[in-house]
Amino acid sequence: MRIALAQLNHRIADFPAIRQSLLDAAEKAVAAGADLIVYPELATIGYPPRDLLHRRSVIEAQWLLVKELAECLPLPAILGCIEPLLEGSGPLLANAAVYIADGQIQASYHKCLLPTYDVFDERRYFRPGDQPCIVKCGDKRIGITICEDIWTEDFSGIRYHRDPVGELKGNCDILVNVSASPYSMDKPYTRQNVVASAARRLDVPVVYVNQVGGQDELLFDGGSCVVRPDGKCCALGKRWEEDLVIAEQTESSVSAPTYDRIGDVYNALVQGIRDYCDKTGQQGVVLGLSGGIDSALVAALAVDALGGDRVHGLLMPGPYSSQGSVDDARALAENFGMPYFVCPIADGYEAVVNALAEPFAGTQENVAEENIQARLRGNLVMAYANKFNLMALTTGNKSELAVGYCTIYGDMNGGLAPLGDVYKSLVWDLSRYANRNGERIPENSITKPPSAELRPDQLDSDSLPPYEELDRILHAFIEENLSGDTQKSRGENPAVVDRILRLVDINEYKRWQAAPVLRVTNKAFGVGRRIPLARGIG
Repeated sequence: MRIALAQLNHRIADFPAIRQSLLDAAEKAVAAGADLIVYPELATIGYPPRDLLHRRSVIEAQWLLVKELAECLPLPAILGCIEPLLEGSGPLLANAAVYIADGQIQASYHKCLLPTYDVFDERRYFRPGDQPCIVKCGDKRIGITICEDIWTEDFSGIRYHRDPVGELKGNCDILVNVSASPYSMDKPYTRQNVVASAARRLDVPVVYVNQVGGQDELLFDGGSCVVRPDGKCCALGKRWEEDLVIAEQTESSVSAPTYDRIGDVYNALVQGIRDYCDKTGQQGVVLGLSGGIDSALVAALAVDALGGDRVHGLLMPGPYSSQGSVDDARALAENFGMPYFVCPIADGYEAVVNALAEPFAGTQENVAEENIQARLRGNLVMAYANKFNLMALTTGNKSELAVGYCTIYGDMNGGLAPLGDVYKSLVWDLSRYANRNGERIPENSITKPPSAELRPDQLDSDSLPPYEELDRILHAFIEENLSGDTQKSRGENPAVVDRILRLVDINEYKRWQAAPVLRVTNKAFGVGRRIPLARGIG
């Protein structure tokens, strides 16, 4: 049997484009001699549709598309979709995979395991299925599962009441899993182990089809595959690209997938910027260029995503900006062929300080004066974005966002935060990767000590511990959920731990108002981390 794996990148609820994409993939599958085509989870609407599922018109349009596809698809198909339910308790929708053949829906499987952790909230919308589904295609019995159904406790950490894979033992010749599995660093290896484990458990090949592309803050890396009963891969889809993989049951195998971890994160961020801009109709982007490493990396990612002509830069030197920083920012923009302008803020800063002279009389300069500079820059970036119909990109990293080393209504202004889930330590690695084929980011931007340049001779190290130490503490607290006491018992400096965790807690309000963050770790700020603002405990 020849099976086509259709790894697709859809914009949520863009039904005309989705219809054409699904049909185009089917035509290519027929031309390649496929006997069956398998599409990703919720392929008829895109994942995750979230509260669009509360709109009756959306559900009706999606189901109309499913019925139309059942009539016109030129070969048998397993299609991820939303199926309306007419009766029963709980939500009136199912996360479904329908088997289509001979011009009609022959069978329907409803996802059994509905994840409600991290970025997932499927029980808000769907009713879990309670029956396995095995369909006959040619002479093969195919068991159907959807995404989480194959993630056992060993991999997900969640103990479910059902084992959809185990229920198919001895009853199918092939296991199909249609999926929309978001990316995070190192997850590709975990996911490959999940698929291999399912194949070995059932002693049958597993066909795994994943969504690809960016959808808001979530990134999907593709990597669709076919795995033999012994757990070895015999067909593999591309990463970060649409693909149609044609696979046959075979004893041959392909090399186990390997990933350049830094390069993969870089590609993820490029994909996220590109898809966010294209799917929301942005003509281009604008960002402030400080001469530092964060804005330089964001510029590199944006140029690789959109092209230099769609990325605009503003150089906004203030009273404490060094000439070296201005020169580095200018060199960066010219390296990338970006349109850029120099817009000094010194006069504006003086005007604001003079306007506040009476209420500020008798006080010492502090963070208030520093933030005036950051907010002036944010004002200029947003004005430029408004004037030329562009989207502003924020340039802060996860380390800064975690401890509040950023200015709300200033450098936090923007429509997307590409580095909001990237620790400062990783920023250096990604910047080196951006320069892998030659210097695009000026070397000085990478090597000089980080500074906000908001007061004389300022360095980040004046306010924060070394980034290696800071990021280690933050990662343990945010991703690993380790308490301060646990970290201290492992040798971290108690005073530093207490201070950093307090900064994380008191700056939650900033993150509630931050731009969407492209998710590349297993715990990004945003929908997957929900901390109340008003609380009595950290």
